[in-house]
Amino acid sequence: MLAPQPFLQERGSPIAVDRLLGLLSEHGIETRVITYHEGEAVDYPGVTLDRIPAPPGVHQVPPGLSWKKIVCDLLLLGKALRAAGRKEHSVLWAVEESVFIALVVKTLFGTPYVYDMDSSLAQQLVERFPALRFLQGVFNYFEALALRNALAVAPVCPALVEVAERHGREKVVLLHDTPLPAEAPGVDAEDLRSIPGVDGFLFLYVGNLAPYQGIDLLLESFALASERMKDAHLVIIGGAPRDVAGRRREVERTGLSGRVHFAGPKPLRRLPAYPRQADVLVSPRLQGVNTPMKIYSYLDSGVPVLATNLRTHTQVVEPDAAMFADPDPASYAAAMVRLYEDEELRRSIGQAGRRLVAERYSFEVYRRRVAELLDLVRARAGAS
Repeated sequence: MLAPQPFLQERGSPIAVDRLLGLLSEHGIETRVITYHEGEAVDYPGVTLDRIPAPPGVHQVPPGLSWKKIVCDLLLLGKALRAAGRKEHSVLWAVEESVFIALVVKTLFGTPYVYDMDSSLAQQLVERFPALRFLQGVFNYFEALALRNALAVAPVCPALVEVAERHGREKVVLLHDTPLPAEAPGVDAEDLRSIPGVDGFLFLYVGNLAPYQGIDLLLESFALASERMKDAHLVIIGGAPRDVAGRRREVERTGLSGRVHFAGPKPLRRLPAYPRQADVLVSPRLQGVNTPMKIYSYLDSGVPVLATNLRTHTQVVEPDAAMFADPDPASYAAAMVRLYEDEELRRSIGQAGRRLVAERYSFEVYRRRVAELLDLVRARAGAS
């Protein structure tokens, strides 16, 4: 498995990789994970971690494209090529952008690969760097090349299924994320209202603080809505220390430092306990078509979700299972106020969200999809 990220780390993609590794281990598949130099160890039968050497000056690799990620991916490429040259693997499992590494390996050594498709890389580049829009056709070409040469493709959401099919894939296996498992026995569930100054009505955001997550939208919306929500607080869990410090300074300048609280990153084993403590859970994401992993845990909590009215959310969440607001501060703030004022609406949305997860996005559904994907991989690898 090529995992181009700090692994294990407590954010969406690494958590998804960890869950998948657990199931591959259950199936008796021996998996070598070639990954970054940063992250915690994991312990599954048959799974080994093979980390790249630590590049000088490269620490705290953030999500999204960066010079740090490019350096790490080049080292990942070198390690993958050496392993392929020694014929150590029968199949590569390529996560995110490592599909292009897998494409190179297949071209040179013939090793087949599975594309674990978490996003449209062509779309991501243009959204992140609008000046590159004139290269959209080039990006689409290479994305299509990676898709067509894969042994199997596993998109994480319906929009990515459409991307794969548009580029000629006839058979894909939709591999939705799932809620985080319930907190482990003996793990203390930290009380968010024990944070100094946090009382009253609680909005909660969990995730990294990258711009595509809509953190600016969230803070601007809360500032507008707070005029009508005198006892409301916003707690933000997650984010690298540097990002948290920068956002905290922004909030201090707005005069809302007593109402907006940055709790920083939390241990993975504790994360499932937090959503149930909130009155409203917020997902202000602005970019990308892939659905944020936290949505599934949000819905499973039974607490109402407020999300941006974009396909990243609407493709997996039914209209009655969340409140959707247009991605502008006035609309998002109005939705905050509406949920704050209407207890019955909050109860109805929360219950519908929990039912939706039980029916479509449970871990058992995910387990069956992984088994289906592995059957497809075995059949096609055997045929080739």
